[in-house]
Amino acid sequence: MKSRPKVAVIGLGMGRGHAKAAAENPKADLAALCDIDTAKLEQFCKELDVSGAYTDYKKMLREAKPDIVSVSLPNVLHKPVTVAALKAGAHVICEKPMAMNTRQAEQMLAAAKAARKKLMINLSYRFTGAAKALKKVVDAGTVGEIYYGRTGWHRTRGIPKLGGWFAQKKLSGGGPLIDLGVHRIDLAMMLMGDPTPVAVSGMTYNKLGTAIARKARKPFDVEDLAVAMIRFDSGASLLVEVSWALNCERREEMFTYLYGTKAGICHRNFGQGYDFEACLFGEWNGTYVSSKIDSPAQGENSMNHFIDVIVDGVEPVTTAENGVNVMKILDGIYKSAKVGREIRV
Repeated sequence: MKSRPKVAVIGLGMGRGHAKAAAENPKADLAALCDIDTAKLEQFCKELDVSGAYTDYKKMLREAKPDIVSVSLPNVLHKPVTVAALKAGAHVICEKPMAMNTRQAEQMLAAAKAARKKLMINLSYRFTGAAKALKKVVDAGTVGEIYYGRTGWHRTRGIPKLGGWFAQKKLSGGGPLIDLGVHRIDLAMMLMGDPTPVAVSGMTYNKLGTAIARKARKPFDVEDLAVAMIRFDSGASLLVEVSWALNCERREEMFTYLYGTKAGICHRNFGQGYDFEACLFGEWNGTYVSSKIDSPAQGENSMNHFIDVIVDGVEPVTTAENGVNVMKILDGIYKSAKVGREIRV
């Protein structure tokens, strides 16, 4: 693309970061913002000096004619809004999870191919500095063949926006598995070389969430804990644990441990927050050692990366195909939990 692409952001919750990145990026022009909350819309248009303010995304697509659209909306809206933006001629970066289910995700991928436009899913943990440092170690062959791993995200009490759309299955598609698990599963798969999932076995629980929501007089009909084992075509396997409410030790714990024939690696948070570290452990010259890998404190912004993909033809770090594969796993885990047996994906 020769000229600066016009960027539009739909949804100013998660989309605020995308909007700010686009506004500061010299390669792009933040042309329009869209949100049904008029006060929020006015605030961010003024803050980012954007003249195109819309409460109707269809009108925005017709009038602003953006080249790049960020879809940062509740999960139930990912598919219809993404498909509309693609048909309107825009490249799209869509928030995770890709959709409510695999069928919708595959329809989004098909729409991108039909429109000959790029579709990237914001699987943002691939962009953390620690993840990029670990990817270099894996690509250098230091870890060898990764054949087993475990990944998870535990919260003691952390139901997002209790009473909002997150905890209503008709709007979200599920609980912590589709909200948090999508990140940790995708990160593990990236470091494992993006193997193809073939089968999953899972369980979901709701032992604390409903009681918490009932006390607050809020709706809640999703799981508060999900656990699973994923098998890949490579022969590797991955254990998964994700919770919004669990009587665990740390307030917020994120971890991905992967074990290879030459060494092991981990990506984890520290300080019970959103700072991450990368570690490498194994035997060298007869001595078993564990060490931290130098990594940037801040990762790359995914919106800036997507702009580079469109303007400079950079290879995307995450693709719609990655999003579909993760959706297959999530669907499989929910189905396995329901029927009580392993599910082929």
